[in-house]
This record gives sequence, C-alpha cells and structure tokens, in this order.
Amino acid sequence: MASELPLRFNSRAPEVLSDPYPVYAELRASGPLSRGGPGQWVISRYADVVPLLRDRRLSHEYPPEYHEFSIGNGPANSFFQRIILDRDAPDHTRLRRLMAKAFSPRLVQRMHDFIEEQVESLLAPGLDGGLFDAVTELAFPLPVMVVCELVGIPPVDRDLVRPHAIQLAKAFALYVAEEDRAAAHAAVAWLREYIGALLDERGRHLGDDLLSQMLTAEVAEEPQARLSREEIVDNTIFLFFAGFETTTNLIATSCAALLGHPRELARLRADPGLLPSAVDEFLRYDAPIQATARMAVEEIEIGGRTIRPGRVVVLLLGSANHDEERFENPERLDVSRSPNPHVSFGGGAHHCLGAGLARIEAQVALGRLLSRAPRFEPAGEVVRIPSVTFRSYASVPVALR
Repeated sequence: MASELPLRFNSRAPEVLSDPYPVYAELRASGPLSRGGPGQWVISRYADVVPLLRDRRLSHEYPPEYHEFSIGNGPANSFFQRIILDRDAPDHTRLRRLMAKAFSPRLVQRMHDFIEEQVESLLAPGLDGGLFDAVTELAFPLPVMVVCELVGIPPVDRDLVRPHAIQLAKAFALYVAEEDRAAAHAAVAWLREYIGALLDERGRHLGDDLLSQMLTAEVAEEPQARLSREEIVDNTIFLFFAGFETTTNLIATSCAALLGHPRELARLRADPGLLPSAVDEFLRYDAPIQATARMAVEEIEIGGRTIRPGRVVVLLLGSANHDEERFENPERLDVSRSPNPHVSFGGGAHHCLGAGLARIEAQVALGRLLSRAPRFEPAGEVVRIPSVTFRSYASVPVALR
C-alpha cells in the first residue's frame, strides 16, 4: 500500500493556466495518481488514461449534489443531467444513435464544399490587407458557420447565439469559479428559450437538419427512440457548443504552433499531403480539450491506492498526449508523426461524435490559408485564454503578405 501522499494538481495555478506541460511531466514522473480538488483523483499517464476512458467502473453521470457543488444552483444543473456528454447507457446509446446521423461520413463529406466556401470568404479580407487574426477572423467564425448549418440555426441568428455559447463554456470547467457561475446559468436559460422557439418553428416546417431529425424521433412510435422536448433542446445546445468550441481551439492552436515552428511550417507548405497527419499532430501537441472527468461507481486500484465510489477521476488528455513512454520526443512538433494514437477526442463510447468534421474543417482551413497566403509569419503577441479544460486563444496575429 502506498504511504506518501501523491502530488497535488491545482488546475487553477498560474503556471498550469499558462503552460501545463511541465506540470504534467512532474505528475507523470511522481506516479500514476495525483490529488486534485476535493474528492478528486487525477490520472496523467497514457497507459492509465486510455483504459480508463473505456472503463465501465467510471460513470459520466453525476448526482445533483455534485453539480450544486461545482457550479451552484441554476439552469445549468438540469442541463448537465440531460446532455449526451453526461449520460451512461442506455440513455447515452439512445441519444448517440440519433445525433450520430448529423455526423455521418456522407453528411460530413457533403459539408466539404460548404466549408471551402466559408474559408474563402473569411480569408479574403486578410489576404487583401496583409494582416490577419487567426482566431477572430477564421478559427472562431468558421466552426460557428458549420455547426449552425448542421443544426439548422438561420445565418441571421449566428451572431445572436454565439456570445451565449461562449459564456456556456465557463460551465465546463473542472470547477466553475464563483464569478463565472451566474453567466453560465444565464447562458443556458437564454439558449433554451432560443432553441425552444426554433424547435416550435421546425415542428411546422421540417427540414433535413439535426433539429428536424430529433423532432421526428420525439414523435416516433418506438418508445426507445422517443426524446423529450427537454432532451432535444439541451442536446442541441450542447451540440452547438461542442461543435464550435473544440474546432475553434484546434484551428487556433494549429496556427500558433506553426508560427512557433517555422521548419514544420515549411514542410507543410512544401507537401500539402501532410495535412491529415499534421492536424492529428496539432491535436496531440496542444489538445483543444485538456481534461475530462468521470465519477467512480466501483472501487478502482491504481498505483497501490484505492479510488472509492463517489470520487471524481480527472483524466488529463493533454498529459497523456505528451507521455514520453508512448510518444517519441513528445515535446517536438512533427507534422508527419505516424502513428499518432493521441486521445484528444476521448475514447470508448464517448469518443467525440464530431471528430471527422473537426478534422475536415482544420484541414481545409489550414490548407487554404497556407496555399493562398504569400507569407505566414507572426504579426504580434499571441493571447491565450486562461483555462485548464480548454487550450484557447483570444488572438493569434498573422502577417499574410
């Protein structure tokens, strides 16, 4: 039985928010298990994270008391009890089967032309003027356009909905700061009202978007396929948020990584065929989502210690992606890295539904950007958004001409 207390991981420490990877390395070197916040254990090694992503002794469902502790009381509490992210089988299976239709390979491929059109229109001002912010002018608006098209949100409403989805991101922290809780609850309330009204309109005029598909399932004769109105609304909100947050971070971190690694940038310019492997390397190198959490429902033995039921287990995806036991020279960016078994899209039954679409968006955006821009060089300081859950940027200035 282990005797010395494991290291403590403080997800809000300044050094973690600015650059978590040296801290991750310390955690991995110290042992397979670290202490987190109250009632939390933290897993940092690849060999442990991968099987735990699939371990049925870890649940995605949390009791109401946990949400009250982590985010306070408000609309976000019931939101997290309905969305696919925090549901186990059979509810998760039922929701995933339906929502997977929005991300079928056929539909994702059909979106390719739409994505190319949007990228061209977004790049035009920067190519004309020579200066470009990879976040505000590409990484942020592109995924919003794409997910709105998938969900069925009218183009005229994109700018109306987007700020509330940004506020919703605060609710997905490992522990939501007191000053962020009111904004997160307000975002859920506003988005519920908006999506509810849109759902009513779809009831009168069905289309081929996800909202129409979910509404059709709601009235299906098969009881196991039926969704409640609340499930439709909340999972549409989650899909909208997840559809742009991860891809926004992926495109932004990819651009920042290329600016900091001119040799890899030159390789990618010289050989666009490397784009698929490059995107996976950007996913590994600076994962858009750094951590995911589960709740133990049975005892789990790790590193000579017992994780008891009711404890939260934080799986550090960003740390697993930099584990030197699994990846050669993990701190080096290599756009041709192969194989690249990163865990940035999670694993098991909860593997990211939109992984294929996110890859296509990033490949098209980066491919067009590098092929159209005479230059691709830093034009100022990058600005990060401090978060341990998401690796986000507020600004990545680029000189294109």
